[in-house]
Amino acid sequence: MSNDQPDEETTPTNVTIEVGRRLRALRKARRMSLDDVERESSGRWSASAIGAYERGFRTLSLPRLHELAEFYDVSVSVLLGEQPTPTEGPPKLVLDLEALNRVPEAAPVQRFVRSIIVERGDYNGRVLTLRRDDLRAISALLQTDTADAVKRLESWGALVESPSDLS
Repeated sequence: MSNDQPDEETTPTNVTIEVGRRLRALRKARRMSLDDVERESSGRWSASAIGAYERGFRTLSLPRLHELAEFYDVSVSVLLGEQPTPTEGPPKLVLDLEALNRVPEAAPVQRFVRSIIVERGDYNGRVLTLRRDDLRAISALLQTDTADAVKRLESWGALVESPSDLS
């Protein structure tokens, strides 16, 4: 059922090893197994092929590299190491819930955040770590892109620099 194209089997090179390391980091950051990738890609990639890419034993063609970047929702430059992977990137965004609740125009974001808190069972009441999908949803609520949504949250004083700043 797999749609794997016969990419070249090779002795691992520095490039294939590094691309494989980034692929593995992205998969693990999404808490996916190799089987999950096969299943969620509808068999486009077999678990064994993804494992071979991750170990650097199989060289990715440029079209394949692009398809995997799309699957993991990153740019090809992330897989090539030209940009940090999300797991190597800046720290997660942490919302200051008390500050957010003091901003009247943030009402739609406040309602969304309350739904996240209920869904996750995270009732500490002071902060909430935003995941990538959370930020995308907030961007949609604010009718802007993620960079502008972050700027808006900052202008509201609703972002904490890092969780360690709370101690």
